[in-house]
Amino acid sequence: MTYAEAIQFLYGLRWFGAKFGLENTRQLAALAGNPQEQLRFIHVAGTNGKGSTCAMLESMYRVAGLRVGLFTSPHLVSFRERIQVNRQLIAESDVVRLVENLRRTGVAPVSNLEKETAQAAQEDGDRRDACPTFFEFVTVMALRYFAEQKCDLVIWETGLGGRLDATNIVTPLASVITNIGFDHQQWLGDTLEKIAAEKAGIIKPGVPALTGVTQPGPLEVIETIARELNAPLTCVDAGHASRQTGHAALQGDHQRANAALAVATVEVLQRQIPVSKAQIRRGLEAVHWPGRLQSVTRPGGQRLLLDGAHNPAGAAVLRAALVDVESPITLILGILADKDCRTICDIFAPLAKRILLVPVASERSAQPLELEKFCRSANPQAIVTLSAGLRAALAQTADDHFVVIAGSLYLIGEAMELLGLSPVPAADEKSLNEWTPKKS
Repeated sequence: MTYAEAIQFLYGLRWFGAKFGLENTRQLAALAGNPQEQLRFIHVAGTNGKGSTCAMLESMYRVAGLRVGLFTSPHLVSFRERIQVNRQLIAESDVVRLVENLRRTGVAPVSNLEKETAQAAQEDGDRRDACPTFFEFVTVMALRYFAEQKCDLVIWETGLGGRLDATNIVTPLASVITNIGFDHQQWLGDTLEKIAAEKAGIIKPGVPALTGVTQPGPLEVIETIARELNAPLTCVDAGHASRQTGHAALQGDHQRANAALAVATVEVLQRQIPVSKAQIRRGLEAVHWPGRLQSVTRPGGQRLLLDGAHNPAGAAVLRAALVDVESPITLILGILADKDCRTICDIFAPLAKRILLVPVASERSAQPLELEKFCRSANPQAIVTLSAGLRAALAQTADDHFVVIAGSLYLIGEAMELLGLSPVPAADEKSLNEWTPKKS
């Protein structure tokens, strides 16, 4: 098997959808030797800020001398971003080896994973339910790799939700919930309280939990679940966020809140894993997490800001970060159709004098023509243009002083490729992020 064939195998698993439940993941992990039992975890859930908080935790513990695994999703450009040890992406050869080894367990089909075959299997409920999904398979791949690498600690980000997310087969040292907002309502619930209950599903009996949630309703849900499980809960509010946590490298007020939550987690776990104040400070100063308020200056002096603000809460955070910008803002915007496009446009459009709407390189992309209505309504004074794609939009804005690219992490991944900020895989791996959820 080559790396390209391994990626094609994983791509084939996408057609089995994304099922919510832990049975398949537990079964596959058992066949892999239950590698999760050899590891220590910090489990992180939340609507926004999960990746940034994970990156900060990873950086602080790595500076403290630990060998740290990092599991996050989605990836921006390369599938290998999802599985890292000490911020080194998993090697292509290890991806091939792990895929080959796991598929030999017999849980995943060895061949015939072309789209047509998988779609036919979807109609066969028994076979569909027996086959692990892409995310379930990759979750166990990561567990096995981290165990092989003898990681001292794994920073473990949920995929979607928490309670029935494939990552929830582990018992962590701490459970962290960053915040609660509206996203994936069709799967997690149509109120903040229902979404909070799903996220709080990562809380385990007697295991410390921490949260940055401040809304009364969702916080009450989290507090109730923690109390029922006898899990000591630390609430990291605005007061915590204002204390000295060093100079975090990531920009934005929301990152200060994420930093405070990450630091509070380190403090709660001091007895198990000591980290000095100097190591905490150095870790925050050194953290790197691309595509989140990432500033880029091009050779001609043009400034770009890349941010994967893909839901209303993320859009509001980006808007707050741009409030004091004096330069005229040009916005390149691409959104997935299953997001709250109207609200996102209502938040973004008033910021810009010029808006270029582009399709996202995803089968779930919102159509620019649909976004145009929302943007014109939210900002009648803006110049709104439909572009064929991001490459064309970048060419059209080459003379603009300050350009913001936002709306979807898919779009940010494409921007990083086009701007030379990331190595480009031989084949497009961004489509591995696609999934079609199926309720269990």
